[in-house]
Amino acid sequence: MDDVAGAIADPVRREILVMLREGRRSAGEIAGHFQITRPAVSRHLRVLRRSGLVRDELVGRQRLYELDAAQFAQLAGWLAQFAPPLGWEHRLDALETEVYRTRRERRAHTVADQAKEETA
Repeated sequence: MDDVAGAIADPVRREILVMLREGRRSAGEIAGHFQITRPAVSRHLRVLRRSGLVRDELVGRQRLYELDAAQFAQLAGWLAQFAPPLGWEHRLDALETEVYRTRRERRAHTVADQAKEETA
């Protein structure tokens, strides 16, 4: 998880990941997108590869890079603890609260009905 967090800490590497989200790209194509030297882009790609976020494959004379998004799972899970429940999670929490309230009311009515029957 620390390798992934370190890898995405740099804005150039984040931009590379966004590019690779759209599909495989050659090293030259990636480097052509930036105003930095090709060796600098190669260093960024090496960091991404070592973190497991990117896989590479040599095809002929080109090295193609592709995203391995599975590596985000552990970091995303850890970050989720800081986000308030949104969307369906919030609705499920509200549903759970309503179920407990309904059960409590039914038990109260059942107890009240039993007490009435005993006094009658």
